[in-house]
Amino acid sequence: MTTGTEQEKTEPMKSDIEIAQQATLRPIREIAAGLGLTEDDMEQYGKYKAKISLDVCRRLVDKPNGRLILVTAISPTPAGEGKSTTTVGLGQALAKQLQDKGKKAMICLREPSLGPSFGMKGGAAGGGYSQVVPMEDINLHFTGDFHAITSAHNLLAALIDNHIHQGNQLGFDVRRIEWGRVLDVNDRALRQVVIGMGGVANGVPRESRFDITVASEVMAVLCLAADEQDLKQRLRRIVIGYNADKQPITVADLGAEGSMTVLLKDAIQPNLVQTLEHVPALVHGGPFANIAHGCNSVIATKTALKLADYVVTEAGFGADLGAEKFFHIKCRQAGLEPEAAVVVATVRALKMHGGVEKSDLATPNAEAVERGLANLSKHVENIQMFNIPAIVAVNRFPTDTAEEIAVVRDWCEQNGLPVALSEVFTKGGEGGLGLAEKVLDVLENRPGGLMYLYNESDSIEEKIGTIVRDVYGGDGVTFAPKAKTMLARLKEMGYGTLPVCMAKTPYSFSDNPNLRGRPEGFTITIRELRLSAGAGFIVAITGDIMTMPGLPKQPAAMKIDLTEDGRIVGLF
Repeated sequence: MTTGTEQEKTEPMKSDIEIAQQATLRPIREIAAGLGLTEDDMEQYGKYKAKISLDVCRRLVDKPNGRLILVTAISPTPAGEGKSTTTVGLGQALAKQLQDKGKKAMICLREPSLGPSFGMKGGAAGGGYSQVVPMEDINLHFTGDFHAITSAHNLLAALIDNHIHQGNQLGFDVRRIEWGRVLDVNDRALRQVVIGMGGVANGVPRESRFDITVASEVMAVLCLAADEQDLKQRLRRIVIGYNADKQPITVADLGAEGSMTVLLKDAIQPNLVQTLEHVPALVHGGPFANIAHGCNSVIATKTALKLADYVVTEAGFGADLGAEKFFHIKCRQAGLEPEAAVVVATVRALKMHGGVEKSDLATPNAEAVERGLANLSKHVENIQMFNIPAIVAVNRFPTDTAEEIAVVRDWCEQNGLPVALSEVFTKGGEGGLGLAEKVLDVLENRPGGLMYLYNESDSIEEKIGTIVRDVYGGDGVTFAPKAKTMLARLKEMGYGTLPVCMAKTPYSFSDNPNLRGRPEGFTITIRELRLSAGAGFIVAITGDIMTMPGLPKQPAAMKIDLTEDGRIVGLF
């Protein structure tokens, strides 16, 4: 989720955090009141944040839904795309367009992970003059949701090890325990660990692992749950290990679902904040799109659709990852149907997909832009395969030339695609009015409804094959021996037709991050399959993808500080 802070500027511009800290925020009760909510509908976390009661959605169940708009992007590059910024800016622009019509717009985003915030990727609150605020809180501890998810996950891990230590009545095979531990910090040293060392009193020695919190199945479960009871039932179904006969052992077998649900009772409520232009935003949940399903919570999206006439949400990374999972997993499970999708592109990123190195991006190169359009073309095709109309948003950078922008515009017009220049980073909602107009036009003339690329009854191999061929443009799939073994076991256990959540590099349609543009003639290697029975999908791990990232040579954490007057500095 690129914030836009990497944008090159021809004149000095304030940093994201400076813009956010100098903004005048409205009390969150005023934002809530504008949605028809009372103080009894929410629990305030200070003046500018609140949890929204799940009773709100239950109370409004018979109210018609608003219109759902998805924001996705081309394959990300170090040049930046600005998807979160575009999401916020489009929401602000729609609010401006609708204010005289008595209609409301809202935004639904994921919560940022501390891993990228202190690593190198940045936060998830948007950027420039299209941010959700208070951005420092949102990018850091926020309302504690991730801490609750971490605690629930690690409580289960502790209960498993205690059960084994106390006699192992369920007969866990310690070589086949699937449940590791999580931490919301990038820490490569914890990817593979040995626990239980130090003698009998410290438990049974065994190998284990740490994943980042956003990769936890608890995160996926919370984001896909319909309510508290559905959350508990999903937690019950989580497979945590196997016995000596290779039969699955679940959370229900251990009896841990009650205590886990208690830890998550506040975290399941969506968080209400506002944009710099006071447009209401629900920021809730945060699964990564390269290792999980990459969408904000179902509860937040459904709540927003009851409170507003137009809801803008995003799915992580490009349309090959976040959007595909948004359609096949989130929409299918929750009965949601987006009516349009915005595909964000930048001239800079298109040049990189056209073969230009980052150091040369400031040099005009219309030919490279034209070559890079192959990447945009495939992402647009991916959206259209689901029978969703696509609108291209060109997120403008100061170094873009008129000739380079014209290449993108001309291509879109030749292919019958609505296209708009987006300047929401520097101008806020005003810079997205053209994009908002295109979106509203498409919504007025939208044909058909959401279509899926595979049937629910298809096998895991068939689903993976469909995604690889149709969405990625690959030639086929290779299953590594470990994946083949797990595939057979999944079928034996009755999980052979679950949806697939592909864990793949976001930087390429292939599983090789160095293959930019629109590669052809490649195959995808499935290294490992992991069962997420509670979330309701199979995670297919490809290539060298990691579920616990590492920190870069110069972590962003080294620039973040607290001043004597209590201000946070260095955060984007």
